[in-house]
Amino acid sequence: MIEELVRIAEIAAEEILDIYHSNFEVKSKSDESPVTRADLAAHRAIVQELRQLDPSIPILSEESTLPEFSIRKSWQRYWLIDPLDGTRNFVERNDEFTVNIALIQDGVPVLGVVGVPTLECVYIGDVASRKAMKRASGTMHSIGTRKRRRSRATLVESRHNTTPANEVIADYLVAKQQVSVDRTQMGSSLKICVIAEGQADLYLRMGLTSEWDIAAASAVLLAANGDLRMLGGYPKKYNEQESVLNSSFFACGDDPNYWTRVIADALPNPG
Repeated sequence: MIEELVRIAEIAAEEILDIYHSNFEVKSKSDESPVTRADLAAHRAIVQELRQLDPSIPILSEESTLPEFSIRKSWQRYWLIDPLDGTRNFVERNDEFTVNIALIQDGVPVLGVVGVPTLECVYIGDVASRKAMKRASGTMHSIGTRKRRRSRATLVESRHNTTPANEVIADYLVAKQQVSVDRTQMGSSLKICVIAEGQADLYLRMGLTSEWDIAAASAVLLAANGDLRMLGGYPKKYNEQESVLNSSFFACGDDPNYWTRVIADALPNPG
């Protein structure tokens, strides 16, 4: 199934790039978030291909109507997709947007692909087999997180959703843990993928996001031996309630218990 998902992500990427390199119109959804023809074209392409792959598996997409929880709560397995994650980055033409496709089984992501159209690459995570890979220039190679270093850490932060909490964590690491800190900003689920690839150590996300924003990249991270947890240190579970919003969480490459303690000590009242 992995090859089929990579192919679907690449089909969606082609749809997105065709519009990215044109003059496109930007509209607003009811929550004031932007949407373009690229979001909708990628959505249609992914849904069509997934239905052909296995019509028995339900599909939940950012660009589709959210089914009532009374229907969704019976789903043991379903596709969770964000056809164009990082629409603001797409609009700004900074190249940091992705195609996210995840397979959720019993409330956890078990398979995920994250396509990066402008880089012509796809991150892949098969959680059950603990295989994380990256396909670029037609070549597939394994990726993995790096071990936590005692004296240095790289924090990756959202380009559009900055928070003082990142500054607090960085200051805490320097002052209390004697850790030298590098900080970098990035858009979309690339933030989680670079941790899976061993290029960063922690991504802290304060505030609300949606489940389709993180599911596919979370699968990649878990397969790469990383972790994604809510601020209390417990794993994220999907499709457990009517809302598909996530509360604050963090993603890390190694030693989630350490990062849970750091965040709790540095942010005793995260809000």
